[in-house]
Amino acid sequence: MGTEFTTQWTSPSNIALVKYWGKFGNQMPENPSISFTLKHSVTTLSMSVTKSSVGTIRFLFEGMENPKFQDKISKFLLTQQIRFPWLANYHLEIHSSNTFPHSSGIASSASSMSALCLSLLSVDEFITGKKFETKEFFKNVSELSRIASGSASRSVYPGLASWGESSAIPSSSNLFASQFSEAHDVFKDYCDSILIVDDGEKSVSSRAGHGLMENHPFKDQRFLRAKNNLIKLIAALKSGDLNSFTEIVEEEALTLHALMMTSIPSYILLRPESLWLIEQVKKFRLEKNIPVCFTIDAGPNIHLLYPQSYKATVRSWIEAELSEKLVGIKWIHDEVGPGPVSVVEKC
Repeated sequence: MGTEFTTQWTSPSNIALVKYWGKFGNQMPENPSISFTLKHSVTTLSMSVTKSSVGTIRFLFEGMENPKFQDKISKFLLTQQIRFPWLANYHLEIHSSNTFPHSSGIASSASSMSALCLSLLSVDEFITGKKFETKEFFKNVSELSRIASGSASRSVYPGLASWGESSAIPSSSNLFASQFSEAHDVFKDYCDSILIVDDGEKSVSSRAGHGLMENHPFKDQRFLRAKNNLIKLIAALKSGDLNSFTEIVEEEALTLHALMMTSIPSYILLRPESLWLIEQVKKFRLEKNIPVCFTIDAGPNIHLLYPQSYKATVRSWIEAELSEKLVGIKWIHDEVGPGPVSVVEKC
C-alpha cells in the first residue's frame, strides 16, 4: 500500500534569554524561561505515513540514516502510544534537515523536536479526523514538544515565548509555553548573529546537564535568581529598557556556564575563543556605545543580540574585524522570526 499522507513543517530554533536549567517530574522546568524564536536557524521535517501490520520508523537526517537520532525518536514515540494508538499500525518515514550545526549548542533539539511534534499532530488530525482550532493545535504541540525536549515547547510560537510558571506572566504554565506579545517594538525584530567557534558535537548533552542540577550545591539559589530575573526581564521587555535587558541576559548566560563548572562532576563547554569573544563584545559596546550584548546556550558558541537599527554596523564589525582577528570563525546572521511554517500536506 502506498503512502497515505505526508506533512512537512519547518520549525525554528530559539535562544533563551532567561535560561531553563534543571527539571522535575515529566519534563517540568524548575524555573521559568523566555526566549527569542529565530527566523533562519530552522529544522525542516517531513513525515509520511503508510498503513502497516506493525508500527515502524525510518529516519533520515540530511539524506543519511542516523541510528542515534532514530533511536531518540523511537523512544519518545513509545511514550506516546496511549495518546496516539494508531502508531501501532503505521510506518513512519521521516526526513529531517537543519540550516545550522546540530548538537553544538544552538538548540537543535528545540527545532527538531518541535518540527517532529508539529508533524505528529498533523498526522493525528488526518488519521483521526479530529481537527483542532489553531490556538488549541499549537498549545497541544507545545505540550507534546515539552515532553520531547523542554526548550522545544517555546519554538512553537513566534517572537518571544515563555515557559514555566511566573508571577510576571499570569497565563504561564509548566505544561506548555505561550507567546509573550507585550514586548516593546524594539524587541519585535531583534537581531541575533551566532558566532560559531566550534560546530562539533558538544561533550556533555543538555539532558545530562539538566540531570546534574538535581544535586547541584547552588540549585536553590539558582532557581530563585532565575525567577527574579524573569520578572525583571519582563519589565525591561515591556519598557524597551536595553540597559537592563543587556545586564540580565548576560548574567543569565554566564550563570548557566558557572553552573556547569560547579556541578559534580564539573564540565566546561566554553572554549578560549568563546571567552575572547565575550571580551570583544564588551569592548565594542563600550567604545561604540551600541547596545549589543551576548548570550550563550549549552555550548561554546556566542549569540550577539542587538536592535535591527544597528544591524549594518554590528555585522560589518563581525565580518571585517572579528573574522580577521579570529581565523576560522563562522557565523549565522539571524533575527526574531515568525515561528513554525507548514510547508506542504498531501494525501
